[in-house]
Amino acid sequence: MNPMKQFYEFTYRHFRAPWDIGAREELVSMVETGRIKPCRAIDLGCGAGANAIYLAQCGFEVTGVDFAEAAIEKSQARAREAGVQVNFLVDDLTNLRHVSGEFAFLLDYGVLDDLRPNQRESYLRNLLPLTHSGSLYFLWGFEYPMRWWENLVPFYDVPFYPGEIEQRFAPYFEIEKTAGRIDYSHWPPGYSAYLMTRKGEMAE
Repeated sequence: MNPMKQFYEFTYRHFRAPWDIGAREELVSMVETGRIKPCRAIDLGCGAGANAIYLAQCGFEVTGVDFAEAAIEKSQARAREAGVQVNFLVDDLTNLRHVSGEFAFLLDYGVLDDLRPNQRESYLRNLLPLTHSGSLYFLWGFEYPMRWWENLVPFYDVPFYPGEIEQRFAPYFEIEKTAGRIDYSHWPPGYSAYLMTRKGEMAE
């Protein structure tokens, strides 16, 4: 088991993770304003399930995926408590084996930026078959220019570098940056949020 997976298995098994704070405000806002309407949806890296459960409560048909079995077990228990149906699956977003079909809405809240740069291309290759023309994909992650010393820290999460999202996704998606901030007095110092629309098949 790789160290990152061990970390998440241990955290979800024994603690309430510090990022486990309920449905995220950006997602709630998009649903409440009608920007995202009930549809077949997938939460990529669902963690303890808050976002997936929220979508199910709003009428979405939801699949939640995480590579940590402890996270999926916690998500399933919470969905039962909430009285909603969510299809929670253990799977690896860089090598999907159990997820198939296409989704009208895809959500990634802090997963892609948790992958090492050499894993992000595998993630994208696994993501594209889950989309169809017009699919909406919401991506939230840490994004800022790294300081020199951050490159020396072992296991330091690598944020998106400026322009990385456009470079990776523009051939396949229309990209709208919906939020972002950089402030080096905080840690992590910056984040960005993107709402992307899958282009037609001819765009590939």
